[in-house]
Amino acid sequence: MPPAGEAAAPPPPPRRLVFAFYLTGHGFGHATRAIEVARHLIAAGHQVHVATAVPEFVFTAELRSPALHIRRAVLDCGAVQTDALTVDPLASLDKYHETAVVPRESILTTEAEWLTSIKADLVISDVVPMACRVAADVGIPSACIGNFSWDYIYAEYIVASGDHHRSIVWQIAEDYAHCDLLLRLPGYCPMLAFRDVTDVPLVVRGLRRSRPEVRKELGIEANTKVVVFNFGGQPSGWNLKQEWLPDGWICLVCGASDSQEVPPNFIKLAKDAYTPDVMAASDCMLGKIGYGTASEALAYKLPFIFVRRDYFNEEPFLRNLLEHYQNSIEMTRRDFLNGHWKPYLLRALTLQPCYDGATNGGEVAARILQDTAVGKKCISDKFNGARRLQDAIVLGYQLQRASGRDVAIPDWYSLSETEVGVCPISRKTKTKENTESCFEDFEILHGDMQGLPDTMAFLKSLSELNQIELKSNKKQPGERIAASVLFDWEEEMYIARAPGRLDVMGGIADYSGSLVLQLPLREACHVAVQRNHPSNQKLLEHTQARQLENGGTGPVVQIVSFGSELSNRSPTFDMNLSDLMDRDKPISYKNAREYFCGNPSQKWAAYVAGTILVLMTELDVKFNDSMSILVSSDVPEGKGVSSSASVEVATMAAVAAAYGLNIAPRDLALLCQKVENHVVGAPCGVMDQMTSACGEANKLLAMVCQPAEVKELVAIPTHMRFWGLDSGIRHR
Repeated sequence: MPPAGEAAAPPPPPRRLVFAFYLTGHGFGHATRAIEVARHLIAAGHQVHVATAVPEFVFTAELRSPALHIRRAVLDCGAVQTDALTVDPLASLDKYHETAVVPRESILTTEAEWLTSIKADLVISDVVPMACRVAADVGIPSACIGNFSWDYIYAEYIVASGDHHRSIVWQIAEDYAHCDLLLRLPGYCPMLAFRDVTDVPLVVRGLRRSRPEVRKELGIEANTKVVVFNFGGQPSGWNLKQEWLPDGWICLVCGASDSQEVPPNFIKLAKDAYTPDVMAASDCMLGKIGYGTASEALAYKLPFIFVRRDYFNEEPFLRNLLEHYQNSIEMTRRDFLNGHWKPYLLRALTLQPCYDGATNGGEVAARILQDTAVGKKCISDKFNGARRLQDAIVLGYQLQRASGRDVAIPDWYSLSETEVGVCPISRKTKTKENTESCFEDFEILHGDMQGLPDTMAFLKSLSELNQIELKSNKKQPGERIAASVLFDWEEEMYIARAPGRLDVMGGIADYSGSLVLQLPLREACHVAVQRNHPSNQKLLEHTQARQLENGGTGPVVQIVSFGSELSNRSPTFDMNLSDLMDRDKPISYKNAREYFCGNPSQKWAAYVAGTILVLMTELDVKFNDSMSILVSSDVPEGKGVSSSASVEVATMAAVAAAYGLNIAPRDLALLCQKVENHVVGAPCGVMDQMTSACGEANKLLAMVCQPAEVKELVAIPTHMRFWGLDSGIRHR
């Protein structure tokens, strides 16, 4: 203790440390958060050496200091993009093999010599795998910082490309296993390779200038509505048009090339424009989801209109974070490319972003990294064992899912306390009593529920949709909001149920036409269809805007799919019925297949809307009314239990009922097979559709697949039960 009356001496400053910061060359978002961490390390008196393929100007434009050293080094390649919205999985794996696998030994030797030469105290990686291995070889501790790791990202690419370069994922995971500590950022993916994990807040760059200052410099009035166009520096080649914006709006374009021409209501920003200031001076942002855009949109409560990307596995987790804080809405890729922006921009202004978490992740991370470098153990996640188990569960299902679709993210994972500050919500088991009490709003005009609890639950969900208040502060999934405005609740709707199926005997014989024995599952798909005159149909906002721009009120098909909100497919799809016509006749199946493949996140709609085209083509049905369709399926996807057939059969049965078509079950199954074969483009026999359309509960369906002939229904003895066990092998 110091003598009375004397002030205590300040603690001695920590010794000058040297940090080697390896940074992936994939995108500038990693660089912007690395700069923020480096800024705090340098402010504490330390040296930071950055090894990366990111251009040096990205760093020097924001941070100039003699303590910052930039060295060009290529240790990974990230993802190879064919455009701003699409990744080429196979090309990405080939590129990584060429960049990091073939020259691996040479890279390890070179980097070990460099770390020794600069006398590094700690290696930081965001999130370069080999950096962790090099650090271990030299005997230096290492720490990673990020919201995803490349083993998780590439695992999807291997599945999509037919197990090509499978060993890459194992090597990356092994490299990460040498890491001493992971600083995990919000919006995180499963990262199983790391043994020790500490959660840190959002890493966000601070503001330099006020909103009025930025607007004054750009010549924009204070009351003018402004949208930021931010696609990671890749907007060149897109033909932006003046009429895409509402009257009086201005669009600020980030990353435009010098040669790109823009309309008068678009402003090209300088390449060194400080994005956080631009965002804070704007009213909303249009772009793709990445960590940088998502974190800063949350921090500055900027409504974010996003367009989905293909094979960006981190996106569902960041999207979930944005949607939880009412910070985003989705624009379909078709509307984005065709310039139907207005309804989305106007809708964005009604959002009320409410993120209230910490945004000082750069400061927190720097402090932990400094402690780690001097051997001080940070307080880590006390639930690391449970955390790794949770990661394993989510990752396991991720690798089993159907190609191009992400697993639904459980609330207990993505909305955990460390993520968004809320506790998991316990769900009460639904009972027949509390389900039946919710049907007072409906009058069943024909048919009955057959005592099926899942059908009662589906009707209950419809009843709840009618009670959703769109302006309520209570968070609702986007798919439920869309479904709540899909139907006219005073008009008739037609509901059909179709089960999945379990292969008891026969299996692959479906393709050869042999005898098979199939069991309809308890799990089923429900589809609700309502037809309306085009002048009376309730339209989603963006659909209505597109109709007005096209100057007509022709029949429209609107589809909402439950269960897709947290997957990598859009929950809604809409099209003009005229899109299925070539003058006075239906378009060819080939053209329809190309139409639905145009947007991968909406390709699922081919299973639903394809039934309409098949009825038009095969039965010459004329559809002059609009249709609203809601799909809700409990049949597991990608498990070989006919999830697609159940959607097709339920949809066609509901559409047929709505239009008074009397189609025999066998004929309906054959028509649904055409949907899958010709519209979706998936080769399959007719076994799945026949079981879904012709099967009966507690009976096995014995049939010959060619020529689709039901032999008999075999009653299952009361002492027998059939169970389907998930093998963990994804159905191909």
